[in-house]
Amino acid sequence: MATRIADSADVAEDAQVGDGSSVWHLAQVREGAVLGEGCVIGRGAYVGTGVHLGDHCKVQNYALVYEPARLADGVFVGPAAVLTNDTFPRAINPDGSLKSADDWEAVGVTIGHGASVGARAVCVAPVRIGAWATVAAGAVVTRDVPDHALVVGVPARQVGWVGQAGTPLQATGDGGWTCPVTGATYEPHGDTIRQVAPSE
Repeated sequence: MATRIADSADVAEDAQVGDGSSVWHLAQVREGAVLGEGCVIGRGAYVGTGVHLGDHCKVQNYALVYEPARLADGVFVGPAAVLTNDTFPRAINPDGSLKSADDWEAVGVTIGHGASVGARAVCVAPVRIGAWATVAAGAVVTRDVPDHALVVGVPARQVGWVGQAGTPLQATGDGGWTCPVTGATYEPHGDTIRQVAPSE
């Protein structure tokens, strides 16, 4: 499958764009960024210097993914979502001089396989979003999110579990959960859950 880069997109010469990926109008992909195969970078989105995306990721319109974020395969970042990289942001130093790249250390957001970040959500670095987790639209994530967790609100709090289909799981009454879409069942596993019976 052919790689597509819109004429108005700004892709650095040393950025790596995987086969079958699309970078749409007015998007910017900075130096050293790596996009896996089959990724979609929407209109006006920003992918920072050295950011790494796995295969089949979607960064929707006007989302901002600041370095040094790491996204595993199959991650969804919704429209206008932000992955930050500065724990204590300031434009100037205490002496009034403008801060430069040498005056602070970038910290990144890490997102696990298949996870989703909803529209206009903010993930405050250095949080980790677990595999298959879902961050609801407009949420502000300030703490790590376990695998399969569904988090909402400001600050984000867990309100349930989601399966690989993205739909909230339903309690089975015996301490487990089931997916209403696939029929897969899940059981507790440490601070998260795991699938125990894949759908047939």
